[in-house]
Amino acid sequence: MNIENLIEFFGEKTSIALAGLLIGVFFGVFAQRSKFCMRSAVVEFWNRQGTAKLAVWLFAFSAAVIGTQLCITLGWLDVSQARQLAAAGSLSGAIIGGLLFGIGMILARGCSSRMLVLAANGNLRALLTGLIFAVAAQASLNGLLSPVRTWLSGLWTIEGGASRDLLATTHLGHSGGIVFGLVWLAAAIIFARRAGISRREWLCGSGVGLSIALAWLTTHLLGSQSFEIIPVQSLSFTGPSADMLMLVLSPPGQPWDFDIGLVPGVVLGSFLAALWGGELKLEGFQDGRSMRRYIAGAICMGFGGMLAGGCAVGAGVSGAAIFALTAWLALAGMWLGGGLANALIDRPQLQEKTATPETGVADAAVQP
Repeated sequence: MNIENLIEFFGEKTSIALAGLLIGVFFGVFAQRSKFCMRSAVVEFWNRQGTAKLAVWLFAFSAAVIGTQLCITLGWLDVSQARQLAAAGSLSGAIIGGLLFGIGMILARGCSSRMLVLAANGNLRALLTGLIFAVAAQASLNGLLSPVRTWLSGLWTIEGGASRDLLATTHLGHSGGIVFGLVWLAAAIIFARRAGISRREWLCGSGVGLSIALAWLTTHLLGSQSFEIIPVQSLSFTGPSADMLMLVLSPPGQPWDFDIGLVPGVVLGSFLAALWGGELKLEGFQDGRSMRRYIAGAICMGFGGMLAGGCAVGAGVSGAAIFALTAWLALAGMWLGGGLANALIDRPQLQEKTATPETGVADAAVQP
C-alpha cells in the first residue's frame, strides 16, 4: 500500500497519528533495550567514568544525522519548511532553555524521553516526573509561565531560512553533514569497544537515531500527498507531552496529529520491550527529599524544553540532525547545564556518601 492509498483508506489525520504511533513504538523498543539516556551520557562524560552510555548516545546521534542527511541527499526528504529552519528562532531561548533543561535532567535523573520509557516499565518516580514535566511545558506554552518564556525568547532572535541552517552558512552541504555523522559514528564504535558493550546496545542505540530519521521522512512523504497541511517534523517530547495532557483534559473529538500518536507509541514500545526482557518493576520514591528533587527537575525540563524549542531528543538529536543553529545551541546548553549541575549537586553528594570513616577519602570507583 503506497502513501496515497494509505491516506485514502485511513484519512489524513488518522494516517499521520498512526505514523506517530508506529514510529513511537520503534523508538520505545530501541530506547528501552539500549538504555538510551542523554543524562547518563553527560554524567559519564563530565565525570570521566566509562564510555558505555556515551557510546549508546553517540550511536543514536550519528545514526540520526547520517540517516536524515542521506535521505536529503538522495532527494527523498525536504526539510526546508521544518519549523527549526523555516521559522524565526530564538538564540537566547536556545541557550537559556538548553541550560535549564540540562540542569533539570540531572535533578530528575533522566531526560523527558527517558522518563517516558521508565514510566512504561513501572517506575512511579518517572511517571510523576513526566506528568509534572507536561504541566510545566503546557504552562510555558500558553499558561502562567508563558510571559516569562516569551520575554526570554525575545532577547536574541534570528530570522528563519539559511541563517538558521548551519550546513548552508558553513557551505558544507549535505554531503558534509553525512561525513560529520560518520566521524561521530567512528567515535561511538571506539567508545563502545572500550566499554565492551553488547552488539544489541550498538544496534538498538542506532535504532533510536534511525527512528528520528524515519520520522522526518515519513512526515515529509505524508505531507507531500495530503491536501491538509502536515508539518515536516521528527521526534520531540516537550510539545507532544503538553498536547497529550490537553487531549486528556479536553472534551472528546480533538483533532489527531503525529504528536498525539507518538507519546502512546513510545509507552507501548517500551512496555513491550520491558515485558519481553523481564524488566517490568514497580519503583517509587525513597523519601520526600528525593521527591522534591525530581519535581524541581521536571519543572526545569518543562520550561527549559519549551524555551529551547525541544527536549534532549527534539532539539538535541532531531533538530541537530538537520543542522538547525538553535538546536545545536540548545544541545550545547544541555551538555553544559548537565555538567554544571552534576559538578555542583551530584558529585559532592557522591563524595560525601562514599567517604570512608578512616580517611575521609571518597571511593572514585563508585558510580552515581
